[in-house]
Order: sequence, then C-alpha cells, then structure tokens
Amino acid sequence: MEREPPHRPHGAEHPALDRVRREGRWWWLQARHARRVWRWALVAALAVFVLLVLLRKPLADWFWDEPQIEQLLAEGDRALAAGRLSAADGSGARERYQAVLALDGDRPQAREGLARTGAAALQQASEKLQANDLEGSAQALALARELQVPQGDADAVARQLQARRSAGAGIGALLAQARNAFAAGRLDDGDSSALPLFQRILVLQPDNLPALEGREDALSDLLQQARILAGRGELAEAAAILHRARQFDAGHADLPASQEALAQAVDQRLRQAQRALQRRQLESAAKGFLAVLAVAVDDSSAQRGREQTLQAVLARSQKQADDFQFEAAQADAALAAELGASPAAQQQLAQRLQRAQQAQKALQQPAVSNTQRERQLRDHLRRIERAERAGQWISPPGHSAFDALREAQSLAPRDARVKAAAARLLPASRRCFDDNLRQNRVQAAGACLQAWQTLSPTAAGLPSARLRLAQRWLAIGSERLGNGDLAFAAHAAEQARLLQPDLAELPAFEDRLRRAGGESQRR
Repeated sequence: MEREPPHRPHGAEHPALDRVRREGRWWWLQARHARRVWRWALVAALAVFVLLVLLRKPLADWFWDEPQIEQLLAEGDRALAAGRLSAADGSGARERYQAVLALDGDRPQAREGLARTGAAALQQASEKLQANDLEGSAQALALARELQVPQGDADAVARQLQARRSAGAGIGALLAQARNAFAAGRLDDGDSSALPLFQRILVLQPDNLPALEGREDALSDLLQQARILAGRGELAEAAAILHRARQFDAGHADLPASQEALAQAVDQRLRQAQRALQRRQLESAAKGFLAVLAVAVDDSSAQRGREQTLQAVLARSQKQADDFQFEAAQADAALAAELGASPAAQQQLAQRLQRAQQAQKALQQPAVSNTQRERQLRDHLRRIERAERAGQWISPPGHSAFDALREAQSLAPRDARVKAAAARLLPASRRCFDDNLRQNRVQAAGACLQAWQTLSPTAAGLPSARLRLAQRWLAIGSERLGNGDLAFAAHAAEQARLLQPDLAELPAFEDRLRRAGGESQRR
C-alpha cells in the first residue's frame, strides 16, 4: 500500500519555490537600495555643480594667477639685484613688483620689493652724485621719491645735488682764478692763491683734468721753494711747506726728493751747531740746535747739544753777573730760557743777578775808613758762621750764609778770611745736602742744593744730586699719599718736577695722585 507524502506547511510546498521567493525579495531590496544611492549621488553632483558655478572666478584666479605672481616676484628680485630698478619695457624691478600688486593687492613680498627698490634708487642717486653724473643722480632721486623713500633722506641728497649744480656753474671762473694766481706766483698764501683754488675745484669735480694738471704744476713750484729754503738753512719754513704739500697731494712725484733735501739740510745744520758749541759760540750753537729740534724734535744729538749749550750759557751768565756785566747776563738768562732752562735754574740766575747788583751798589757807596770796613767785615764773617751753624746756606734771603759772603766779598774780595769762608761754604753745602737727604729732610736738602748750585753752578755732581733729591721727594710723597695726605703728595710731585722734569717715575706718581684725588671728591 502506498504511503502518503508527509504533510508540508502552507507556503513551503517546495524548497525551490521558497528559494525563488527569497531571491525575489533580495532583488527588490537591492533595487530599492540602488535607487537611494543614485538619488544621493544626484544631489551631491548638483551641489558640486552649484559650487563650481558660484566659485568659478576665484578658482580660476588661483589656478592661473599664482604661478604668474611667483614668476613676477622672482623676476623683480633678479632685476633689483642687477641694479635694473626701472625700465620702459617693463623689465625693471619697479614694474615687476607693481605687476604683482595689480594681480594681488595684498601681496607683502611685492610691497617689500618696492621699498627695497626705493632704497636702492636713493643709494644710486648718491653714488652717481659722487661720480659727478648729475643727470643720472637726478633720475635716480626722482625714482626714489616716486617709491616714497623717507623724505629727510631724499631731501639730503637733493641738497647735495643742488649744491653740486650750483658749484658746477662756477667751475670755469674758479679755474680761471687759479690759473691767474699760478701765473702771478701766488701758490699757497691764502684762499685766493692757486693751490687752494685748484683744491676747491677738485673737491667738487675730482676728475677735472685741468685742475689736476694745475695742482701738479703748482706743487712742483712750491716744493722747489722748499728745497731752496732747506739749502739756506731755513729748516722750519721748508718743513712747513712740505707739510702743506702733503695735504694737497701726498703722492706728488717731487715730495721724496724734497724730503731728502730737508733731511740733508738738517744734518748739515746739526754739524754746524756742534762746531759752534766746540768754539764756544753759544748763540750760534743755540740757534742751530733749536732749528734742528723744530723739525726733528726727537733727534738725540740735537737734544744733547741743546743741553750742553744750556749748561754753558748758565755758567757764562753767572760769571757775567759776578763781573757786573748785567746786560750780557740778562741776555744769557733769556737765551737759557729759550733753550729750555728749568724754572729752578732761571730763578737761580735771577737771584745771582740781583745779588751782583746789590754788591755793585755797595761798592759804589762812599768810601769808609779802614776801621769801619774791618768792623763791617767782621760782622759779615760772624753772620756767615752763624748761618753755617744754622744750615742757612741760601735762605732766608738777606740772612743766609751766601748773602753774608757776597757782602763780605764786596768789602774785601782779597781778604784771606773771605776767601777761606768761600772755600768753606762749597764743601759745607755739599755735606749739608748729603746729611739732610740721608735723614729724609728734603726741604733742608733742597736749600743746601741751591747753595751748592749757586756756589758752583757747573759742578759735576749737581745732576746726580738733583736726581737723588727728586726721587726722594717722590718716595716720601708716595708714602704720604698712601696715608691719605694728598696735599703733601701734590707738593712732592711739584718739587720733583722742578728738580727733574724728565724723571721716569714722575708720570706714574702723578697719575696715581690724580686717581686718589678723584676718589676723594667722590667720597
């Protein structure tokens, strides 16, 4: 018997039918999803189209202008670097940067480029002015003003340009004046002479050939004058001309020969002065050494000759005073001052002269009896002895041993007692100096030194004694300065300078004294 097929639910009579039903539903779902995608894609495409329509110009500018702007900026930079600031064909720096601003008015690189172009134009205007290219300078200045450089800078160049133009109009007149002055032989004797006029032209126009040639010829004549003066022994005048010539043209061809001529004249004048000193022609020697030192201040031979002449003049002046030759003594005192005698030496000469004049007056007094003369002589000798015991060799004036000796000599110059007193005072003054210096009594040592110098002004030991005393003054002054005694230290420096102006230790001590004084004022 046949079995019946199993019972199947409704709608699932057959598996294939179920699969068909399921696949149909999936297709419908897929179709529905596809319709949704196409719908949103259409909306997106429509939005993109609208945006393209609305932003078509900015996008087009961006795509097309940006490369062009970069190219224009690069070309502007290259033109500026090459100095091509402006050009009619538009290739200049200014035109390139302005083209950028026309495309993009907010581009900072273009504005900075125009500012740099303006500064370069102003610099170019100054350079062309210095090169005497007045027209080129004016054009560059106009460009700088168009590019709005600082007005003060532009005005300064404009004033120079105007001054150069005004001066240029008178160059011909100046040149004519200079030539006339040269023809008249007025080379360098005022602003209206040849060389200053030629120089004025060359300041305005450095390449002015007629002015250059005129200056060359005028300097040749001027240097010829310097060589003539040097040959005559007029060294200072020749040196002054050489100095002026160097100011006009330090490279002139005749300068070396002129300098050599002056050097030879200096050597010749030095030899002449040395021969005059050997012959005791002191005025001629002094004049010669001073002439050499006026030109060659560091010449050691001339310095040594001047010092030797000075010592000889000092000794002669003192002898003339003792011989009552007052005019000659005063003339030698003036010559000693000209040769650089120290204030102390000049003071000693004045004192010697004064005492000699007093002695002459005493001799001219009415004759006295032998008894009166003897009484006065014994009085003077007692004064000498008292002054010796008190160490009053040269001070106080009128009461010193030397003053008493001079009065005794005026009464009885040949008296044995007077000669003995004079012989006694000289070594005594030296011992007085040494004793007081040993005990650091610098004031007393200085008084003894003055007596020594007065009694024997040419003594060989005097230079060493002055040096020792000056050094002792500084040593004591340094110690007192360390203790804060500025007044004594300043006095010590002054005494040391009077005794030895060229003392090596003196500048450092004076500098230390100045610093201490400044610190004291600040406190």
